Amino acid sequence: MRILTLNAGSSSLKARCDQITGPPPSDAPQPEWAASLERTGTEAEYGDTLTKLLASIPGAVDAVGHRIVHGGPIHETSLLTSDVVETIALASAFAPEHNRRALEVFDEARRFFGESVPQVAVFDTAFHATLTPAAYVYPGPYAWLEEGIRRYGFHGISHRYASRTAAKLLGGESSSLKLVTCHLGNGASLSAVRGGISIDTTMGFTPLEGLMMGSRSGSLDPGILVHLMRRHGYTADELDHLLNEESGLLGVSGVSSDMRDVLAAMDQGNPRARLAFDIYAHRLTREIGGMIAVLGGVDALVFTGGIGEHCALLRDRIAEQFKFLHPRILVVHAEEEWEIARECWLLVNGETLTSGR
Repeated sequence: MRILTLNAGSSSLKARCDQITGPPPSDAPQPEWAASLERTGTEAEYGDTLTKLLASIPGAVDAVGHRIVHGGPIHETSLLTSDVVETIALASAFAPEHNRRALEVFDEARRFFGESVPQVAVFDTAFHATLTPAAYVYPGPYAWLEEGIRRYGFHGISHRYASRTAAKLLGGESSSLKLVTCHLGNGASLSAVRGGISIDTTMGFTPLEGLMMGSRSGSLDPGILVHLMRRHGYTADELDHLLNEESGLLGVSGVSSDMRDVLAAMDQGNPRARLAFDIYAHRLTREIGGMIAVLGGVDALVFTGGIGEHCALLRDRIAEQFKFLHPRILVVHAEEEWEIARECWLLVNGETLTSGR
C-alpha cells in the first residue's frame, strides 16, 4: 500500500508518503516522499498551493491518513464517513483551528483523489481513551460530564509512538513498564503510560490545560478569569485569545513563544527570559511528579517534540530534580506522520491490536 499522511496544524501542513509492503514496523523508516506547507495568503491562495502539493506526489496513492486533534466521542482510528466528519465538525467547538483546518484538507484530498481512495482519521485523543473515570471526570457538577465536559487529552499520536519506541529501547513491551512521556513543542503535554496504556495526561477538555507552553498559559486558577471578567470586562473571545496567544513563554518573557529565542535572550542576561524558562522548568517538574505518583514509580522519562528533543538544558534540569528516583532519560524523535501512516495501514487492512499498538 502507498499511504499519504496529511498532518494539518493551525498554521502549517506536514505531508509524507510511504510504500508499506507488509505489517508496518514500529520504528519510522525514511519516507518515500515528504513535504511541508505554511499557511500564507488568502484561503483561495492556500487552497491552490495545497492542490499543487498533492499534484507533486509521485505515483498513485492507495489511502490517505489525516491527523485529527479532537475526536470527541470517537476513540479509535476511523474511516472518514459522513457521520465521522459530522462528529469531527461538532468537536471543532473544542479545538476550532485544528479540526477546521483538518477538515479543509480532507475535503481537498477527497476532491483531488476521488471517492475510491479511502480517507482515514487518526485522533490525537484516542490514545487517552483508556483513562478511568477518576482521571477524566472533572470535579464540577456531574451534569458537565453528561454534556461531554471531561478530560480528553491530546498529542496522543506522539505519546503512543514515543512510549512504544521507549519500551523497545528498554527491552520490549512490559505490562509493568512505567513511563512518563513528555511531548514538548509549541504545545506541550505529559502522559503517564503503564505497559503501553495511557492512565493519565496533563491536557484536558481542550489543549489549553496542563503545562506552560509557547503561547498558551496551561493550567491556572480559574478565579483569575472571573476576576478579569468582573474587573476589566473581558469577553469569552478576549480571554480565549489571551490564554492561547499571549501567555506562556511569550507572555512571561516578552520575547518569543519559541524556546530557542527565549534561551538566546536568557544568555544575553534578559531577566524575564530567565523567569520564563524557570517557570517552564518548575511547572514541568511539578507535573512530571504528579504523573510519577499516579504510576506509583517510574522507569524512564521520555522526551519528544522540538523542545523535548533539542533543549538539553531543560532535560538536565529535570534529570537533576528526579535523580533520587534514578529514572532513565530517553530522547525519542517525534514521528507523528509515520504513526498516522501506520494506523492507517492497520485500519485499512483490518488489523485489530491493543491500544498500545
